[in-house]
Amino acid sequence: MANTAQARKRARQNDKQRAHNASLKSAFRTAIKKVIKAISLGDKKVAKETFDANVAIIDRIADKKIVHKNKAARHKSRLNSAIKAL
Repeated sequence: MANTAQARKRARQNDKQRAHNASLKSAFRTAIKKVIKAISLGDKKVAKETFDANVAIIDRIADKKIVHKNKAARHKSRLNSAIKAL
């Protein structure tokens, strides 16, 4: 438990930031799931539109360093390859 006022404030800030980061990480996973669902439907045009719409979300979260930029790039690459394979 924090003993000083400074440490108590820091603990409050950390809790708030952790909750914010968790919501962004959830948005990252949701964006990927939306594209996967569109791919599973088998319609290449819809999948590509969904991918294009969600790439901005993935990039924004990677820019904030919530997930590593290479992880974001890996997911985008694999999703794009799956769309091209349709």
